[in-house]
Amino acid sequence: MKQGLTESNATADTQPQADSSEAVVRLSHLAIMDICGDGAEQFLQGQTSAQVNLADSHFAPLTCFCTSKGRMMANGQLIRLGSDHIRMLLSTRLVAPLMTHLQKFAPFYKVTLSANEDVTLLGADQAMAETIAQAYQMSVPKSPWQQVSDDHQRSLLSYPPGLDSAGYRWLFILPREEADTWPTQGHADKWQLADIRRGLVWLDEQHQDKYLPQMINWEALGGISFKKGCYTGQEVVARAHFRGQVKKRLWRGRVNIAERCQEGSEIQDDNQRNVGEIVTSCINENGANEFLAVINTRAIDNPQPLSINGHSVELASVPYEIERLDPEQLALTVSHS
Repeated sequence: MKQGLTESNATADTQPQADSSEAVVRLSHLAIMDICGDGAEQFLQGQTSAQVNLADSHFAPLTCFCTSKGRMMANGQLIRLGSDHIRMLLSTRLVAPLMTHLQKFAPFYKVTLSANEDVTLLGADQAMAETIAQAYQMSVPKSPWQQVSDDHQRSLLSYPPGLDSAGYRWLFILPREEADTWPTQGHADKWQLADIRRGLVWLDEQHQDKYLPQMINWEALGGISFKKGCYTGQEVVARAHFRGQVKKRLWRGRVNIAERCQEGSEIQDDNQRNVGEIVTSCINENGANEFLAVINTRAIDNPQPLSINGHSVELASVPYEIERLDPEQLALTVSHS
């Protein structure tokens, strides 16, 4: 299924101008898990949807971990710091449960897993990204999902633009004492709202074992390699893709409710049938809820009145085609300069 709505014909304009005054935000909702040891790459290759060798210190691929039934336990991004050191960026709330799961297999590969509490994640706009990068003599990456790291385990990641005027965003992973020297403005909601507008969701503990990766458009973002060997849940994920069995998709929307929509809130059609549920939401600059929801594709392909608790829902498109994007192809677009 390709993108069904464009910004010009979407039922709502959910793209107010970005507020550039909040140049740096502390991203406490995201965290880092370190995987260290000579067997780190082999260990992850059997557990995750990514082709792990694509994480080459220049390209930081999206990935996910699934159950044997193909349902996601976590999604994240792989960041290579060395042949024996790979980091994973993921929801703060999922670090502990994912580590508990992976720890069952780690001894066989002689790797150690740890929640890294000595680093801080900062989100920055272009002006501040250039300022912070210059302070550490780092270049600012300009390709989607590109990574720049240095010998002090600092990393800088680029996130692709969406439909609004904000363009690229940059995420810094810095030692905590260094991050504390950069004054932050605003709240992490600013970054999360930008994620929503880009059709990107980071799962947390209440989403575990609920969704196939395709239900959050993960293959459309390059988060699934269909060219690698086996990993836990691979057979189910591949079968859903090749047989066209994905009947739910991640979509954007807005509802005029003053309070933030609860994750899991039901979206209903005009016959009060449940056709979707909220995965994540934020209050925008105008006081409305913008959200990402997993919605039945019939409700997307055949527009109809939708509501949340009696409040009218307006849908808008995600800023990418909903079709397979191979990470192998995406890696070729990343500059190694």
